[in-house]
Amino acid sequence: MGKEKIKICDEFYDIMPPEYRELVDSATYGKEGRGWKDVGIAKELIEEHSLCAGCPESIAFRYVMACLPNPEDTVMVGSTGCTSLVFPHVAVHNIHSLFGNQNAVASGLKRALAYRFPGKVKDVVVLAGDGATVDIGLDMTLQSWFRQEKFLTICFDNELYANTGGQESGLMQKGFVSKMAPAGKKFDKVRLPEIAEESGCHYVATLTVSKPNRVEKAIRQGILIAREVGPTYIQLYTPCILEIGKQAMEGLQEMRDSEGPNERFAFKEYISEEAKAYLASLEKEKKPAAIPSQA
Repeated sequence: MGKEKIKICDEFYDIMPPEYRELVDSATYGKEGRGWKDVGIAKELIEEHSLCAGCPESIAFRYVMACLPNPEDTVMVGSTGCTSLVFPHVAVHNIHSLFGNQNAVASGLKRALAYRFPGKVKDVVVLAGDGATVDIGLDMTLQSWFRQEKFLTICFDNELYANTGGQESGLMQKGFVSKMAPAGKKFDKVRLPEIAEESGCHYVATLTVSKPNRVEKAIRQGILIAREVGPTYIQLYTPCILEIGKQAMEGLQEMRDSEGPNERFAFKEYISEEAKAYLASLEKEKKPAAIPSQA
């Protein structure tokens, strides 16, 4: 949704709901430098949500929405899970795919948009949980990377199947006992970031959402590199406070505890040489031309 597409004609302006008028007048779409600092003051950045109180996923969702460089020309592709409860509250084009099928849908969508709108930037971003990305959807995830499909995949990693009661997932840490996995996980957490790198992703990042500046930089780099170079992957730790026995106000501390040195969500970033050259070219374009010396 772009400001050009949601203009209200003058004859109907006074009868439109105030919330809609506010969205049209004050949305961040088209605003230079929009980012996480707009969260809390911009209506389209998820004013309300249907997740549990204190859920870290809700703030992660807000950061992702705020950091999209081109939201009016972005299509999000989701899958079944807690994330699918938020998409109806988002003022961005989005598709709900079958469970685990999100990267296959995004592949076709990205190619169709390139054919339908030649010469125009249309970003596609996959956002799904660890069950859809790693367990049920691993085949589709990997195949999209092998084919070098140009879109960003974001995994909200809460280390289990949260919205169905806490079943074990491939990203669950070894030894963790959940309500629906009482014997505990028998093997290590699947190292999907390393697999993503070895599968051809040009940008891979692992982090929590406790530091919004870092999240913003990762999301923007992931989208920009995917536009021109190839597939990118970001794994964000969004713990389910209900399933790990935390209170509503303890989600942030849980993330901070999990991102320390040698912890499983310590910040890690991989950028391919091709992607580094592309980012350098973008930085060079930003710098003003050198002023010629006076003879």
